Amino acid sequence: MKAVRFHEYGDASVLRHEDVADPEPGPGEVVVRVRAVGLNHVDVDMRNGTSRLPLALPHTLGFECGGDVAAVGPGVEELAVGDRVTPLYQVACRHCEPCLAGRQQFCERLEMLGVQRAGAYAEYVLAPADAVVRMPDAMTYEQAASTQTTFATAWHCLVTRAKLRPGETVLISAAGSGVGSSGIQVAKRAGARVITSAGSAEKLQRARELGADVTIDYVEEDLTARVREATGGRGVDVVLEHVGGDVFERSLAAVADGGRVVVCGGHAGEVVALDLIELFRHEWSVIGCARASEAELRHVIELVGRGELTPVVSEILPLEQAADAHRLMEDRRQFGKVLLAP
Repeated sequence: MKAVRFHEYGDASVLRHEDVADPEPGPGEVVVRVRAVGLNHVDVDMRNGTSRLPLALPHTLGFECGGDVAAVGPGVEELAVGDRVTPLYQVACRHCEPCLAGRQQFCERLEMLGVQRAGAYAEYVLAPADAVVRMPDAMTYEQAASTQTTFATAWHCLVTRAKLRPGETVLISAAGSGVGSSGIQVAKRAGARVITSAGSAEKLQRARELGADVTIDYVEEDLTARVREATGGRGVDVVLEHVGGDVFERSLAAVADGGRVVVCGGHAGEVVALDLIELFRHEWSVIGCARASEAELRHVIELVGRGELTPVVSEILPLEQAADAHRLMEDRRQFGKVLLAP
């Protein structure tokens, strides 16, 4: 089969479209014919060697995809060849203490597609049958490849961790990203007022179409001042922050007394300045968000299948153009998810 791999860390040019052996399903496993695979910014970090994730080279990226079951291994009865499916990107053991508590994202033997396991930048991907979900009838392959790391992450941050309540105001960074565009929808569904930022008028217009109430051009405007202005000087109740660097610092300065900042990324800077005096005087809560639970992953798949949440797809490129897709993300030219079609 054809797959995109990298044999060394570096810029997008290290991605190679090449022949690799077809995966063979073992007991309890299935092979999925990939129809669409979603890209994430952490793919760029893994490719350039800054992700802090354990990788064996050569490596195939790709957390999430939509496709069809192409082969089943011994003992698989719940899935059949031809079923339309999406593998869960987290493969948990289901037996350790975190798994038994429903916190599979902290499984003691957790593996992830595109990290410890070969990912979906390929024509076929291997996955355990119990970590493969039948796609709802109304869900497209492209939607399946655009749901887990975006909507489930936003849901975990805003609903589970921040406990966002109706009537609260939330600031969402980077409206044009997968998490940003999904976070707008999740926050509106929760009954919140949404303020969001982006670096172009076109992206801000798209954000308003998704339901954002206030949009801020972070290039032309002072983010903190505009948020304070939009909230009558009070600040926001919740921040969904997944950019890092000075964006985190400016966002924190826009939080109301007793507000919460949920953090699930830091591509623009992993180490930030934090004034502890300001933190405790304002009773701010800074909350880390690693990954969604399996229940959350399955829930957002159902919501997308019912049309209650709609993935935003920016570009679909052929698998062999993976390097171009990475450059597109690095240049921040997309609004929503970038996909590859093997």
